Amino acid sequence: MRTSRPAIDRVEHSGLSIAPELYNFIGTEALPGSGVTADAFWSAFAGIVTDLTPRNRALLTRRDELQASIDEWHRANPQAPAARYRQFLESIGYLLPEGPAFSVTTANVDEEIATLAGPQLVVPLKNARYALNAANARWGSLYDALYGTDAIGDEGGTERGKAYNPVRGARVIAYGRDFLDATFPLTTGSHRDATRYAVSHGNLVITLAGNRSSALRDPALFVGYTGSPDSPQVVLLRHHGLHVEIQIDASHAIGRDDPAHVKDLCLEAALTTIQDCEDSVAAVDGADKVEIYRNWLGLMLGTLHCELPKGGKTITRRLDPDRVYTAARSATQGSTHVSTQGSTQGSTQGATQGGELRLPGRSLLLIRNVGHLMTNPAIRFNGKDVFEGLMDAAITALIAKHDILGRGALRNSRLGSVYIVKPKMHGPDEVAFAVELFARVEDAIGLPRNTLKIGIMDEERRTSVNLLECIRAARERVIFINTGFLDRTGDEMHTSMEAGAMVRKEDMKASAWISAYENNNVDVGLLCGLPGHAQIGKGMWAKPDLMAEMLRTKIGHPEAGATCAWVPSPTGAVLHAIHYHRVNVAARQAALRSRPRASLDDMLTIPLAANTHWSADELRAELENNCQGILGYVVRWVDQGVGCSKVPDIHNVGLMEDRATLRISSQHVANWLRHGIVTEQQVLEVMQRMAAVVDRQNADDPLYRPMAPNPEASLAFKAACALVFDGLTQPNGYTEPLLHAARLALKARDLQ
Repeated sequence: MRTSRPAIDRVEHSGLSIAPELYNFIGTEALPGSGVTADAFWSAFAGIVTDLTPRNRALLTRRDELQASIDEWHRANPQAPAARYRQFLESIGYLLPEGPAFSVTTANVDEEIATLAGPQLVVPLKNARYALNAANARWGSLYDALYGTDAIGDEGGTERGKAYNPVRGARVIAYGRDFLDATFPLTTGSHRDATRYAVSHGNLVITLAGNRSSALRDPALFVGYTGSPDSPQVVLLRHHGLHVEIQIDASHAIGRDDPAHVKDLCLEAALTTIQDCEDSVAAVDGADKVEIYRNWLGLMLGTLHCELPKGGKTITRRLDPDRVYTAARSATQGSTHVSTQGSTQGSTQGATQGGELRLPGRSLLLIRNVGHLMTNPAIRFNGKDVFEGLMDAAITALIAKHDILGRGALRNSRLGSVYIVKPKMHGPDEVAFAVELFARVEDAIGLPRNTLKIGIMDEERRTSVNLLECIRAARERVIFINTGFLDRTGDEMHTSMEAGAMVRKEDMKASAWISAYENNNVDVGLLCGLPGHAQIGKGMWAKPDLMAEMLRTKIGHPEAGATCAWVPSPTGAVLHAIHYHRVNVAARQAALRSRPRASLDDMLTIPLAANTHWSADELRAELENNCQGILGYVVRWVDQGVGCSKVPDIHNVGLMEDRATLRISSQHVANWLRHGIVTEQQVLEVMQRMAAVVDRQNADDPLYRPMAPNPEASLAFKAACALVFDGLTQPNGYTEPLLHAARLALKARDLQ
């Protein structure tokens, strides 16, 4: 047994009791160069905590009061008509009246958010390597994305192996040429027949087999190049605001055998990335929070780096620089995120023909703070842990001020804004509270009003049904609304827990409320004038190994009018970018403006099972699927502090799991327990069997702690069981309180 470590004294300042590692980080790393002194920062933050903590608590109390009223009503009114249910929700203030028409006025929004449409990554900020990879996923190889995934299949001699497969390579190249033909068609012939790309008088000239010559059908799609006009190294094209590089290199292993010496197609992919402090991380104390904040500081200053092994060597990964080209013509004909001054500042003043054209080399970064619920012992006030959302807002904004001041070698926002995604808010009052918090933070650290922008996660039921009023509350700051199907499903089940037994988890996707919810997010966003100011987003593709399926189905997101949708990896971003070339999102939004708004009654339709007489095999399969997923995620969260990872499901298919997926599974089993579909004994027996399954799936992980041999000694196993058996009493069905408690207990145990 390890010896106990002596307690480290906390630092007292302005009535706050601060973990020493956080206090030292703020004082020695985050504050220098910000123009804010330590005394000023901590005094101002103490004022924020003093004034806003009671308001925060009152909002959480209101959640509980509404939930108690809804529970009581469902118990007293089984199978009540929908009209009566809606009247009841109006009577208790859950469903609010809509005010007069308005349009958002958010200003100084970078075009990646305001006007462009493309993939969006979400990445755990606690992991520096992942954070860097995502930030650098603005550009990615189409050839690599196709060759390394199932996107083009593995049949007919195209199987992947350790050695390069030329048959597979040929299929990749053919796919790339088809993409060019569909996106950048020629006046005659095909890119498949190209033998040379050259630039003449600002236009792209393509030589085809047989010494024929062709041009782009739309010459304006050619915007720049590198190298010489006669022998360019890169040909830069732009379509629907997104750029594509045709990379040419006769000495390259692929380019050498290509008739036009094309070695790759590089696509502009992840226009934006959410660096996440919330669902995808496990951060329960000051040490964890410092890891996250330090990585955010490194991103804002451009200094973040990490070393990793590759090809038998150690390489250092850093943020990518901007990309510089020779402009084909005036840049004002295209994107505004170019620069002719050699800096990373954006400019709407176009380059002259042959002048410099500069494009961002990195995703525009947003940061997701935690919601209003959780507290964290990193800072205490009056003997109680401070609300983590207050802490995140103040510290992440302070760090982002370095970017606004231009202190780093690289810039994030070219227009001087900080983009904060705020999750798990319930209704307009909670959005208004976040807006007030942001204003207080701006005053505290010396930022102009409305510098801190807000992304509203439309992932809780009370926000969904009051979305227009939520946007109104943030109309000067909103830069993002995004449907979060997973958390929204978890909240749907918890809110309606007493109404009856829910449909099986897989059948939830066909429920009436789902399509109405997704459509409403777009309808309300368009009604409030978000285009030109803010993103309208869609949720995550959770199967990182199934890219062929993603290519078939995720095109539905831009077709639905979404300007961004989440992908789980840089590779996924490259492949999803293809969809934004196929779909003109601005045109789709224009067409969708004329449709009727999504039905509120459909959104309020509870996904109850019409027939609960499932067979024994169906019940077993449902329980095993849920319990295996719960255990597979919780054991990594509690034992290793991993907040998001690819977790094998019951069929060994890797799924990206985070707390939102955990919320669904735990609430679903809790619902079936509540309504007698299954018993506690059945659930516990399945949990014990699935613990052995999860142990086997993690057998190759040297850090893994098996659960099955001694479940009572496993804090992870006990936490997983508590999520189900205590699921009815968890606030809004959230998993964080139990996870945090288990992780803190494990950390304390490991110190002894």
